[in-house]
Amino acid sequence: MVALVIGLVMLGLFTVMVVREPRRLANGVVLLIALCFSLVGLVHVDSDRILNLLASLIILLSPLLVLVLAGLLMANGVQMVRREGRRVANLLSFGLGLALLTPYVLFVVAVLGGIGWIAVTLASITLVISYIGFLLVAFLLYSFFYLCLPYRRGMGAIVVHGSGLIGARVPPLLASRLDRALAVYQREVAAGYRPLVITSGGKGSDEALAEADAMAAYLVDRGLPEQAILREDRSTTTRENLLFTRQLLAEHGIATRMLLVTSNFHALRTAILARRMGLDAEVVGSRTAFYYLPSAILREFVGILFEHRWAYLVACLVLAAMPPLLVLAVALIPGEQ
Repeated sequence: MVALVIGLVMLGLFTVMVVREPRRLANGVVLLIALCFSLVGLVHVDSDRILNLLASLIILLSPLLVLVLAGLLMANGVQMVRREGRRVANLLSFGLGLALLTPYVLFVVAVLGGIGWIAVTLASITLVISYIGFLLVAFLLYSFFYLCLPYRRGMGAIVVHGSGLIGARVPPLLASRLDRALAVYQREVAAGYRPLVITSGGKGSDEALAEADAMAAYLVDRGLPEQAILREDRSTTTRENLLFTRQLLAEHGIATRMLLVTSNFHALRTAILARRMGLDAEVVGSRTAFYYLPSAILREFVGILFEHRWAYLVACLVLAAMPPLLVLAVALIPGEQ
């Protein structure tokens, strides 16, 4: 019963946090904790036997589920390399799958070799992986929740973020973003608003023209009036997309409240970045091919970890140090020699 009360209190805290500022990963952490406590509380209220059975199943099935997840991630990594080429970003899912297998390999080595220090190392690695896994689940959970939030009507601009061209052609990933932006624009016009659409993206070394120009041409071909478009053709990163767009809006005297359109996997990280830059902006996501999602989501998650790398690194070091410190403390206790 106590767990259920804690879960409900945490859900209330989550609601307040989302109302005050929805563009925070901390919201996802609170939501995940709230759901865990609520689930345990509900199961406990129903029956102690069900709780014990659930715990037993988790203990028995967790290793198998981790191994299956590792296999799926490695298979997705191979598929990404085949479809998208041999780039470091496309190897993330394969690398994570390999990392998930590491504790089990160490465990087998420790059992077969009777090496105690490997068991301690395994405990440290498991704690760090569990912590990162918890953050990843919170990120996934809140990313889905954030995509379900409705945006406020009447923004000054709809900003479409570029994602790269193939020569001069708009590829499917970018086309999905543009289609979503066009649908939002049409709904805004139907409601009596007249936002500008800003196509944002510079020219890459392997591109025939600036993304902003190719994106604008795509939208005009599908019925968007030319006069409703502004081009931001200098940016090469999401941060530059936002920075140069803000400057462009200021130059044209347009209200700076904007709706950012990007791919679904990139929405939460873009929203967090917009908050950190002090922008009055909301984010909507477009659909992405399923095979592309695992690696793309991992890239976004790694990006968020990198942006707060020192805080997460300290947390990981503290967790990794706990098992050897515990062993050392036990060894120093009088009577334990």
